[in-house]
Amino acid sequence: QVRLAESGGGSVQAGGSLRLSCKASGFPSVSNCMAWFRQAPGKEREGVAAIYTWDGTTYYGDSVKGRFIVVQDDRSHRIHLQMNDLKPEDTAMYYCAFKSLSVCGVDWDDEPQKFTPWGQGTQVTVSA
Repeated sequence: QVRLAESGGGSVQAGGSLRLSCKASGFPSVSNCMAWFRQAPGKEREGVAAIYTWDGTTYYGDSVKGRFIVVQDDRSHRIHLQMNDLKPEDTAMYYCAFKSLSVCGVDWDDEPQKFTPWGQGTQVTVSA
């Protein structure tokens, strides 16, 4: 059974940077979609970024394009989300999610219910 462990997050001023990490354990395959979603209080869950672990293809939500980068440690089942030029509207709980034996695809964030498991979440707070 795959398990996810997140790390990183914290508080930063606008314009700053943070890095989140997510490690998948439990003998995951090498061909998965690993993604970051976020949810702020009172708002819907939003897809942030995703990476297809077989070939490193990446996908980004419109609100973070050009500021966030998702990368993976080669075949170590660990991904990182480098968040640059953070804005107060990036404040949210960030969740790592896993979809086994699957590509991500351009509509990767349309059906978050197809991701399982999910991490416990890590808080990111950006002050103005």
